[in-house]
Amino acid sequence: MQQIKNFINGEFVGAASGKVFDKRSPSDNSIIAQVSEAGRLEVDQAVAAARTAYLGEWGSYSTEKRVELLYAVADEITRRFDDFVAAEMADTGQPKAVMTHAFIPRGAANFKVFADVIKNVPSESFQTTTPDGLGALNYALRVPKGVVGVISPWNAPFLLMTWKVGPALACGNTVVVKPSEETPMTAALLGEVMNAVGIPKGVFNVVQGFGPDSTGEFLTHHPDVDAITFTGETRTGTAIMQAAAEGMRDVSFELGGKNAGLVFADCDFEQAVEGIYRSSFLNSGQVCLGTERVYVERPIFDKFVAALKNKVAQVKFGRPDDPEANYGPLISHEHQEKVLSYYKKARDEGATVVIGGGVPDMPDDLAAGAWVEPTIWTGLAEDATVMKEEVFGPCCHIAPFDDEQAVIRLANDTDYGLSTTIWTRDLSRAHRVASRVEVGITWVNSWFLRDLRTAFGGSKQSGIGREGGVHSLEFYTEMRNVCIKL
Repeated sequence: MQQIKNFINGEFVGAASGKVFDKRSPSDNSIIAQVSEAGRLEVDQAVAAARTAYLGEWGSYSTEKRVELLYAVADEITRRFDDFVAAEMADTGQPKAVMTHAFIPRGAANFKVFADVIKNVPSESFQTTTPDGLGALNYALRVPKGVVGVISPWNAPFLLMTWKVGPALACGNTVVVKPSEETPMTAALLGEVMNAVGIPKGVFNVVQGFGPDSTGEFLTHHPDVDAITFTGETRTGTAIMQAAAEGMRDVSFELGGKNAGLVFADCDFEQAVEGIYRSSFLNSGQVCLGTERVYVERPIFDKFVAALKNKVAQVKFGRPDDPEANYGPLISHEHQEKVLSYYKKARDEGATVVIGGGVPDMPDDLAAGAWVEPTIWTGLAEDATVMKEEVFGPCCHIAPFDDEQAVIRLANDTDYGLSTTIWTRDLSRAHRVASRVEVGITWVNSWFLRDLRTAFGGSKQSGIGREGGVHSLEFYTEMRNVCIKL
């Protein structure tokens, strides 16, 4: 049985309380590891180690030295690529192709991208006139914030953790990471990488455990944590924001979404079907940027519904190491129950189930896994529950629309504002609609196409702040002005 421990001050340690919890496979519900649950003592130790490293060795390093080490981290992740893929597959149950083509490579890239950003970021200076005519010089210093609490989710655990750890370390901060209790493995594995390449002790720490009344709450309330960054659901973000108000600490949030896909009749039809299929069902629909509301211009509505149904009908369930499998389970039985409750609400509120809507028949060795069918609905009113609340599962509702203004109103009729996709060959329309949809990122004729230098984040209840490129530096550093009288 694999034992997963906390990583504190460069050492793997259990909990003083002796508390452990089981990590189960989403594919078959078997216990695949036991995880030490960090208590208040371990969180205190991790934060203290991070503070000591920040004020000590790590804080004395030049930007060039940090950049060199972060490149080494990325290279070591790549060298141990198969280990990270295996760990993420075990944690999430998702197909190997998803890990090898997207999630793990992005995790390594996050260290190099932000190393390059901090190495090349410009500063600012101003010559200021003074009454004596001699003038003054004002220039800015970009300094780290200190100890950053990183709370990462379970749906793309390594990618989304390193998306925060990379820029935090590049800027000279130290971190205490609290991964989801559902996906503890790659965070622990990254500790091994940090030691292998010579990252000083205390710079990167991992505390394993749960949220309320456990590790996450102890971390977010800790007075020596200078800033908190979180990706996850909006309700949890609200609780973390309340905790961060103690001491007026900065927060950066990427939260939930109820994203719309807008498909116009002049689109490249096959491209649009493939794009909506990916955005609705990749990672079993457990993607914050996923499309749960699809609006299709009426002349192609029936054809589109039929084509998307045909794509969904071809999914192949299976274990993550099955080369023929392209569809995995949900993360847990708890999440399975949540998603299935939404499936029931959709039926109760009058949805037409085009395909799916339940639990698939699985072979005996997988029958105990957290499986649900990818599902398409039509026929719901805009105020139906699954049109308003984020399901975070493999599902979408498809509705027709008749004109551009109407579909923009439909897309914006939500409390969330994370992303949207627009499918059209009309370039003028693409620009018009993109400028009016109230989201942080709009894709035109694509989805999940990311340049890591660009701003990423949500509006409304989908988040606070922006990540990516220099925009990440706005959270992980503070600007100080120096005024020199000449």
